Amino acid sequence: MSAELRAQESSQRVIRKTKSTFFARLWRERFIHFLVLPGLLYFVIYKYIPMFGLLIAFQDYSVFTGFWGSEWVGFKHFIVMFNDKEVLRVLWNTLFLTFLQILIAFPVPILLALMLNEIKYEPFKRVLQSIVYLPHFFSWVIVIGLVTLFLKSEGIVNKLIIDVFHMKGISFLTEPSWFMPLIVLEGIWKEGGWSTILFLAAIAGINPQLYEAAIVDGANRFRQIWHITLPGIRTTVILLLILRMGNVLDSGFEQIFLMLNAFTMEVGNVLDTYVYFKGIQGSEFSFAAAVGLFKSIVGFILLLLVNKLVKKLGGQGIF
Repeated sequence: MSAELRAQESSQRVIRKTKSTFFARLWRERFIHFLVLPGLLYFVIYKYIPMFGLLIAFQDYSVFTGFWGSEWVGFKHFIVMFNDKEVLRVLWNTLFLTFLQILIAFPVPILLALMLNEIKYEPFKRVLQSIVYLPHFFSWVIVIGLVTLFLKSEGIVNKLIIDVFHMKGISFLTEPSWFMPLIVLEGIWKEGGWSTILFLAAIAGINPQLYEAAIVDGANRFRQIWHITLPGIRTTVILLLILRMGNVLDSGFEQIFLMLNAFTMEVGNVLDTYVYFKGIQGSEFSFAAAVGLFKSIVGFILLLLVNKLVKKLGGQGIF
């Protein structure tokens, strides 16, 4: 028998053994895989199968002729999209709002987690955590309702401004310059506390002996936070920042839709609401699908670029 035949037989035996080992392990751990199955089915049914619907971005889709009967038009809707000044304005609104959310809202949970971690009296700490977590469980309808109640022309805030400070009332809800600051502040109030959970978990995983050594060396609390706590949660911060960059064009449909009105449409209309107005109200399903596909592609590219940049700088990416 030649050396080549022996090598082929040896590689085939290795392949058979590997397959046998794989299926044996799969069967041995079948109950663990059953636990994964519901989550896997969720993503297949609700995330991957609907992706076939993106094909209508390349059609003049009609609900009467259906998916297979609609005319294929190639990149027509993408060309129209990039030549539409309204799309460019909406894209700018989206990017500017996302920039504000990352710059202002993203660091808030980190600061909250650091402050909560410094509280040593456990009963007070648990009560405070419950208070900051609570807004997460309110729907955006309730949050926007509360904001409207407080900030409308006859609301509590304007009454204080007029009666106490003797100043002219502010049109918070109809003044375009107030729209994006309100969106960012609402997001901080609703989700800032809930987002601290991940950072508190990361802080809890830091070796306590590092703090003990720092105390022996004479480091105060600020120095301990700067040199131990922040480096200890750096991986979590980078991971969440990378994931946030992947959703850079997602500004939050429900919140913005509820805050929009005729006065703030110019600065408040973002890609999510634009797709709704075009696709659902305007029945331009193919054009809306093209905008949505563009948004997903941009997010995916940014995710890859930021992940690569983080790895080049010596950090740990998500893949």
